Amino acid sequence: MALIPATILTGFLGSGKTTLLKRILSEAHGQKIAVIENEFGEENIDNDILVTESKEQIVQMSNGCICCTIREDLREALQLLAAKKRKGLLDFDRVVIETTGLADPGPVAQTFFMDDEIAESYLLDSILTLVDAKHAPQQLNDRQEARRQVGFADQIFISKSDLVAAEETEALIHRLKHMNPRAPQQKVHFGEVPIKDVFDLRGFNLNAKLDIDPDFLKEEDAHDHHDHAHGEHCDHPSHAHEGHGHHHHHDDDVKSFVYRSDRAFDPARLEDFLGAIVNIYGPRMLRYKGVLHMQGTERKVIFQGVHQLMGSDLGPAWGADEKRTSRMVFIGIDLPREILEQGLDQCLV
Repeated sequence: MALIPATILTGFLGSGKTTLLKRILSEAHGQKIAVIENEFGEENIDNDILVTESKEQIVQMSNGCICCTIREDLREALQLLAAKKRKGLLDFDRVVIETTGLADPGPVAQTFFMDDEIAESYLLDSILTLVDAKHAPQQLNDRQEARRQVGFADQIFISKSDLVAAEETEALIHRLKHMNPRAPQQKVHFGEVPIKDVFDLRGFNLNAKLDIDPDFLKEEDAHDHHDHAHGEHCDHPSHAHEGHGHHHHHDDDVKSFVYRSDRAFDPARLEDFLGAIVNIYGPRMLRYKGVLHMQGTERKVIFQGVHQLMGSDLGPAWGADEKRTSRMVFIGIDLPREILEQGLDQCLV
């Protein structure tokens, strides 16, 4: 049986996850979607689209989709759905997991790699994060969960931008880009998003293209000398006195940085160094990904990880005229940039 694609939908309370989900479920795209909700709020999807009462664990929806409210472990819910699909008791094409607004998506993503039974049935496609333009500046200041959700994202949808001034949205976009340069951002109005921007993004596919915004790289260089000027260990009480200027990102503990080198890596040294780094800093490393120029191969080496889980794969061959440059992006909580950069430098041939 082909692997079932899975999408994790995350975002802080009130950011519009359920609105987006309802929109996806009611759109005529011909796909049958199983939804796993671990949200117990007023706005449960069941209210509107479910045919039956949701006393049972899994309920059929009016459009052929199914909904499963987790009352126990995510693993068990995924196993149950896969088993019912195998036996022909349920028919669905993909799974969407809607996390509670206070959840850290990390452990949810790790479920797909840590558990053999899940890994044999599912393919984690991407993590989608909704950010509420009106309340995000405050939430990002005050709540680490909100910052982590941004750090994990493969795609960021900004909701409620019609409720704030254009320059406030621009400042938010700028701030999010500093936290996570690899996730494209898109403004959404009441969950109206084309399906192609939601499914089959291949955010966890090692051979998917490495998205690092080229403008971010230019800006990074310009900002380098004062990127950590203040607030490095600030505890994020909301800075009510601050304006919405572009300096906001200084106060975020979730930050990203990009490492580049034209020299080849020594494979053994790099493996030892990354193994050691992940051992020590793994819980603080949200997402990391790279295209590497390795000694001893004519092909690109693509690697990526979530927390302590890391994998690599051979990608396409370097083009004849292509400059062989390693590019790595690290997104994490107060990561020791200098230690990482010096360590990586020492792994070069």
